[in-house]
Amino acid sequence: MDSAEYERKIAHRFAAFDQDGNGYIDRADFNAAAARLLTEFGTTARCDKGQALYTGAEAFWQGMAGIADVDGDQRVNREEFVGGAVKRLRDSPERFAEIARPFLRAAIAVAGGGHADGPAAAPVAAVERALRVLGAEDEVASIAARSLDTDGDGTVAEADAVDAFAAYFTVIEPDA
Repeated sequence: MDSAEYERKIAHRFAAFDQDGNGYIDRADFNAAAARLLTEFGTTARCDKGQALYTGAEAFWQGMAGIADVDGDQRVNREEFVGGAVKRLRDSPERFAEIARPFLRAAIAVAGGGHADGPAAAPVAAVERALRVLGAEDEVASIAARSLDTDGDGTVAEADAVDAFAAYFTVIEPDA
């Protein structure tokens, strides 16, 4: 993969986290993602699933900041993202998966109508909606949601979502 392709992929992954497009990933980006998911699925912030989603978003942010916020300013710029979330985690995608797991578990519960306190699953169509809300283009959201249904039962299990999420954000390969 050439340098330009690598940079494009890094920029795309960074933009997925930088929900407000201000050039930084910060707590507000994670809270905004949670709020959009709750709105999309008609879930209140004060219910158990809403609270689990915000708690998961905060845990995800704290994990990301702990790995990538080199200067301690409570925001991650693109260079910090490349140095932390990509380079440091490339050799340990399971670490990234564990950072993301509480948020993903709660997001799947919100999308699928399940409980927020254990492994969750959501219908493929709901996962597709969630991906769109989080900024994925229509075709990408559709393909991604269908590919996450690894056993063909029409649902996306938490474990499959976590593994795929970690691979997407920590493996920058020509076809990733």
